Amino acid sequence: MPMTRNNTAGFNNMTSFYSMNDAAFKNRAALLSVNGLSVSFETDDGKFKVVDDVSFEIHQGESVGLVGESGCGKSVTALSIPRLIPSPPGKIVSGDIWFDGQRIFALTSKELQHIRGRAVSMIFQEPLSALSPLHRIGRQMVETLRLHRRDMPEKDAWKIAEDWLGKVGIADVSERMYAYPFQLSGGMQQRIMIAMALMLGPRLIIADEPTTALDVTTQAQVFELIRGMKDQDTSMLLITHDMGVVWEMCERILVMYAARIVESGSRSAIFSRPKHPYTQGLLKAIPTLAGGRKKLQDIPGQVPSPLDYPRGCRFARRCAFVMERCGMESPPFYDCGDSHQAACFLLEKGI
Repeated sequence: MPMTRNNTAGFNNMTSFYSMNDAAFKNRAALLSVNGLSVSFETDDGKFKVVDDVSFEIHQGESVGLVGESGCGKSVTALSIPRLIPSPPGKIVSGDIWFDGQRIFALTSKELQHIRGRAVSMIFQEPLSALSPLHRIGRQMVETLRLHRRDMPEKDAWKIAEDWLGKVGIADVSERMYAYPFQLSGGMQQRIMIAMALMLGPRLIIADEPTTALDVTTQAQVFELIRGMKDQDTSMLLITHDMGVVWEMCERILVMYAARIVESGSRSAIFSRPKHPYTQGLLKAIPTLAGGRKKLQDIPGQVPSPLDYPRGCRFARRCAFVMERCGMESPPFYDCGDSHQAACFLLEKGI
């Protein structure tokens, strides 16, 4: 199953293979560019940033993992791309997002409708929150197809929906088309969400913790399904807290902590040469079959509240290598070579 590796040495043994694989994306134009994105929320306790000056790119056909603990701002970053941040209380306060040559923040609501679902599809962590409890599965799938292809006859849309349910491994398709979401298991609901996300042939799939509510066996099946069904030219942004999953699913990794990206690089760089102490902590917390009864290492403390971000490096309170400077200044990104960057003062000292 993808969440557990036999031993950590396996990561290093595959480094040269994945370095060649990662290089294939460097010459491709960016499909998605996120530049200096900041998002704030206003609550009774005050106004605070949940995404702070985040920038990254995703190239055509590339799968990128956005990882970090709960509360780091991963989901809000993902929801900002198709402009799904609820306003109020959320507000995109600065930055820009470009998708396939179009500036997302400049599009009208009607223009956004053509992108959402068709060019950019989302797989949510709670399928019941995305599926209507009042309508049968078949009706929801048919309406999704015809919303973007208005000239498609209903019978053709129905046939396409049935075909896709079969493709994602759902048995008794004709019966399931007439079922309500609550009549199906969590794993089956998520398979339906995958079918709905893929059946329009999107350029970009955003998968936000797509297996959170599922058991480990079903998680492995769902991730294998996404990987097998995704077209080689389709890009993916995978939101997760599980480093084992990004090892299996992604070519490049963005590590997020307390609303900011703290490290980014290819899969091989992040797993074999992690530079930021937070990334190192996440990797040390991965269980291995070879570990036996050895206690897993954890990261002391917890992610700070957006209402109480510390001055300077936001990881300083939990870092074993903290210096006086860390509490005063925010570290810039340091170049670690081969498009690998990390925001840590230790890199200035060559550590």
